[in-house]
This record gives sequence, C-alpha cells and structure tokens, in this order.
Amino acid sequence: MVVTDIVELSKTRSRVILDNEEAFVLYKDEIRSMNVKKGEELSDENIRYIMSELLVKRARLRCLNLLKSRDYTRHQLIRKLKQCFYPKTVIENAIEYTASYGYIDDVKYAMSYIQYAGSAKSRKQIVNELQKKGVSKQDIEVAYIQSEEKNICIGEEEVIQKILEKKRYKKNESTFEERRKIADFLYRKGFSPDKICKSVGLYE
Repeated sequence: MVVTDIVELSKTRSRVILDNEEAFVLYKDEIRSMNVKKGEELSDENIRYIMSELLVKRARLRCLNLLKSRDYTRHQLIRKLKQCFYPKTVIENAIEYTASYGYIDDVKYAMSYIQYAGSAKSRKQIVNELQKKGVSKQDIEVAYIQSEEKNICIGEEEVIQKILEKKRYKKNESTFEERRKIADFLYRKGFSPDKICKSVGLYE
C-alpha cells in the first residue's frame, strides 16, 4: 500500500493515510524508524506490525486508561477511539479485549445510572438518556428488571413525591392553576399522566 499523505496532528503525532483510504496515527519517531514517506510503498511487514501489534496495544491501553476514572458504555468507548483515528479493525479488537475482562458492561452501566438518576427522573427520561449513551433497549430493560429485583430503584409515584417535596408543593393548599402547572411540568418530564393526577390531586 502507498502512503498517499502524512498529516501533522501535533508536534509529536501525524496521521498516515494509505491508498487515500486507510488511516492511522503514529508518533513521528515511529514514522522515522519505519521510514514511512509520502508517495512511497509501506511494506506488508510494517503494515501488519502497525495494525496487529502497535495500534492494538495502544487502543487497548487507551480503553483501560479511560475506564480508570469512570465507566463508559461500549458505544462511548468506540466513539473515543474513533476520535483518535484508530482503524475499525483495531477498535473492534480493543473493545472485545476490554469487554472480555468485564470492564465494559452496558447492563451494569445502566443499573448504576438508574440508581443515580432514579430518584429525580422519570423512567422515560432515564431510558432516553441511556439510549443517547448507546445502551440498547434490551440492556436497559434487563437493567430495570435486575434493579427492581435488588430494590435499587424506586416507583414512579415515589419519584414524583420527592420532586413535589423538593418544590415545596402542598396539594391541599394549592389552587387548580398551581396543580395544573405542576402537572404540566411533570408530564414534560415523562411521568405517567395517571400517576401525575393522583400525586398532584389535579381533579380532586
């Protein structure tokens, strides 16, 4: 494969492009040591070394370093690796390696998020936010089932009540307009209309 371009990213790293398609990032001393030059052929031996050894080790280490500070979903880690210009095959290898040790677990991630956000957000909100983080509907459903079995998530009415207490809402002292206003607020948060009406006392 021919090196069609070498694009400088920083003082120490450059992006190497092969045949106008395949691309990866190398440190400049690596480029010099392997004699990578624009317009010249990159040997199969060097390509195998870069793709199968050098970049794979680097991508795996990147995943592990990221996970030291916080949990990530599979989708989030893939996005992080893409931002570093790792090739698709390298990303797949690094993700599977990391997952094989149990460091990537979307169900566990979802359970932690449910426990964290469950006292202030509706199930609909939590599901939407987890899906934005790349967690599948199936994994979210499993996470809710396991969370309920372990009693680490609370019911919707209890969540609504906590929100009402935080807002210092008193059903017996509120006007119809105040009840309607708080009901609209809860509805926008994704809570069930019947639970809202019961908690707010909208039609009492």
